[in-house]
Amino acid sequence: MKTISSVVENYIKSKPFLQSALAQGIINLTSLSRNIKPEIEEQLGKEVRNGAIVMALKRLSSELEFRATHRILKVLKNIGEITVRSSLTDYTFLVSDTILNKQAKLLQEVTENKDVFYTSSRGVNETNIVVSNSMNNVVEEIFKDEKRTQKVDKLSSISVKLPEENVIIPGIYYFIFQRLAWEGIILHEVISTTNEFTIIVGEEQIDKAFKVIKDLKSL
Repeated sequence: MKTISSVVENYIKSKPFLQSALAQGIINLTSLSRNIKPEIEEQLGKEVRNGAIVMALKRLSSELEFRATHRILKVLKNIGEITVRSSLTDYTFLVSDTILNKQAKLLQEVTENKDVFYTSSRGVNETNIVVSNSMNNVVEEIFKDEKRTQKVDKLSSISVKLPEENVIIPGIYYFIFQRLAWEGIILHEVISTTNEFTIIVGEEQIDKAFKVIKDLKSL
């Protein structure tokens, strides 16, 4: 049997940004109840008082606040080293039968230039390579016969070391990326390993992105 509380909870959980705002207590519950009242009534098949919806929202916001405060925020407070690199270029190539051999050649070059930034990821249809600008000529020579679909320069990276608990706490990445989105940060690439992730952003946004990441430790 559907209840007001269950219908309100399902509605809020279907709206990630609204769910986060509710958890942080930065939204007017009375105004929100008026806005969602028609949909709640439609799902319940009867009229519902605004006050009943507000009470359901209060209970839900307390529960969400607890989850965020005691699980996600505990992990974020223990964020480790934050490393910033600048002057990067992002290449995208279509996957081909020869591209792995080309990547092997590039890795040899990277090994001989230990100070350069390099990361690569492969999807079903395309391969992505991000390197220091100093390696651009090398990349373009090695991959000259591959189909390049994108090249973006003037990029920077932020690499973040996460506590080991990040793999057992749901919502860590959502929490981080949501705050970056709120600040209008455009993520060109996201690369992750078990306990570390790297975001690639435009150089003009690197200071703002760094502040967002750094401020997570003080939430």
